[in-house]
Amino acid sequence: MKKIVVIGGGITGLSTMHYLQKLKNEQSLDIELVLVEANEYLGGKIHTMKENNFIMEVGADSIVARNEAITNLIEELNLEDEKVYNSTGISYIYTNNELHAIPADTVFGIPTSIESLNSSTLISDAGKKEALKDLELPNESFTKESSVGSFLEYFLGKELVEKQIVPVLSGVYSGDLNKLSIATTLPYLIDYKNKYGSIIRGLEENRAQFQAAANKKFISFQNGLSTLIDRLEEVLSESTIIKGVATKKVEKKDGRYSVLLTNGETIEADSVVLATPHNVAQLILQDEQLDTDFNRLNNSSLISVYLGFDIPDNQLPAEGTGFIVSENSDVKCNACTWTSRKWTHTSINNQLLVRMFYKSSSPAFDSMKNMSEEELVEVALQDIKMSLKLTGKPEVIEVTKWNDQMPNYHLAHGDAIYSLSAKMADEMPNVMLAGCSYYGVGIVACIKNGRETAENIINSIVV
Repeated sequence: MKKIVVIGGGITGLSTMHYLQKLKNEQSLDIELVLVEANEYLGGKIHTMKENNFIMEVGADSIVARNEAITNLIEELNLEDEKVYNSTGISYIYTNNELHAIPADTVFGIPTSIESLNSSTLISDAGKKEALKDLELPNESFTKESSVGSFLEYFLGKELVEKQIVPVLSGVYSGDLNKLSIATTLPYLIDYKNKYGSIIRGLEENRAQFQAAANKKFISFQNGLSTLIDRLEEVLSESTIIKGVATKKVEKKDGRYSVLLTNGETIEADSVVLATPHNVAQLILQDEQLDTDFNRLNNSSLISVYLGFDIPDNQLPAEGTGFIVSENSDVKCNACTWTSRKWTHTSINNQLLVRMFYKSSSPAFDSMKNMSEEELVEVALQDIKMSLKLTGKPEVIEVTKWNDQMPNYHLAHGDAIYSLSAKMADEMPNVMLAGCSYYGVGIVACIKNGRETAENIINSIVV
């Protein structure tokens, strides 16, 4: 009997286990599956909290809806009846201490037509005129390995990029756009530029697919995202799940691997999946030949503050679901989601629930990272007062610090992963790295990576 050990019980590790078990049953394979998780609960960055009629996601708050990986998994887990979609509405950018609506006809703040460009209240007439050079200027040097920031600024102009696109894209990808490649962010933009001669024209020609995705773009579950984690744990009951025990080391031994746990136990395995953050995987492998590549991978930090008020959420601007903050503003947060408006299931009594995001990319973060929970709440309340003109004492507070746990892809990320994978295949065959540190951020990317990892394992060790 072959034994496969998956280290890490986040969504990647759980997805890997689910598809390993599925393949085991479909092919009647003689394999044993073991999952090891350091925390007392599964889910990693997916974790739902409930308090005073509020539902709060301390990590990821939703899943991109229109993707085969998640639709198939939901169907396999019989969760269709639990699924809920986000409410759609206006997204704002908070700049110069005012809320400005992001034009509806945009993709990540990028106009999909001349009309969309002209409708923006964020951009001056001179900035709009500068953006029109995209219609005439050919692409002679940019490739998918170029930085997305320099690409967009070259064709659309500095003002449009800085005031309307950067706040949106930086909110999604948590990094400096000049250090992120087109390939790891929006690869289709350069395809559009090359095919249609213009980013704007390319988006306009493909507008239908983006408009279709705009409504019901994200999904969650009636009782929160932990519903997905709980159901995965339930269907994995025929496999072994070890919680509350960390992994110290993985050692190669006589063609197999010894997985040493902090409780003193050792598990002998034929294949190991490290579905952990890259810095954790590095500590577990303890291999100097891999350190150079591991050290090239970056993480950033995030502080999330939920505040629930005894205030109806209709006191918020009509039709709005939240705002993103530009650089020239008096608030310290990077973004604010009006959770009770965007996700109606999160507030049973339709009371106001907001979530504030503070990222390490913000100039204010260094002064905040060592603050107490009480101090962070005061910062959040001050931001709400300045941006939304609301005052009041919150009934519910949930503060979460994700210190150096948010993957941050950069221009050399792809090269680092390629080199790391090649060395791993040579030195430690059948030990695989998986998860958002390497192969894509977001729940959907992790699920897809988990499925592909399971298939690769079965192909490599089952004869």
